[in-house]
Amino acid sequence: MTDQTTEVYKNLLALNKPKGYLVTRSDDLGRKTVYNLLPQWAFDEGWMPIGRLDLESRGLLLFTRSGKINDMLTKPGNCIKIYEVWVRGYVTQEHIRQASFGVESKYGLLKAKVEKLGTGGAKTKLRIELDEGKNRHIRRLFGALKDPKFGTPLKVVTLTRVSIKNFNLDLESSKYRFLTIEEEKDLLKNIK
Repeated sequence: MTDQTTEVYKNLLALNKPKGYLVTRSDDLGRKTVYNLLPQWAFDEGWMPIGRLDLESRGLLLFTRSGKINDMLTKPGNCIKIYEVWVRGYVTQEHIRQASFGVESKYGLLKAKVEKLGTGGAKTKLRIELDEGKNRHIRRLFGALKDPKFGTPLKVVTLTRVSIKNFNLDLESSKYRFLTIEEEKDLLKNIK
């Protein structure tokens, strides 16, 4: 008898993306891409990333061959993504309030649910929740806010995606695995 929790459909693949890798199939400048971390079959069989993480970001990145699954998981409001972030500067309750209502930037209105986890020197550790991710959303949101002590823009120094909906990152950096049947069902449950 097969254990259902370890059986896989092979519709979704998870990767713990390290800093320094582009989320693209190839790069004209010869920089490393996430496909350098995956087996050749992932590229050859058309596995595509669901969403993006920029070059400096790390953490959970899902891949699929299904356009339908990709659309379901990237549609704004369909699933919550959680990030752990270190910001250089002092993040205040006022910053957290502003982030929840939205901050106007030259890229449009940027907002997020923010929880302060702690501080270390002149840095603040945060838990960020997004249900829509625009290009460099978190970095631009905090870059639009000023450190009250120094008057300089806040700066995200590390950004790690730790979960997508109810699927939590459980892999070492640069490692990948297929989601189990149960993980896929849970992730795709109640998505329009």
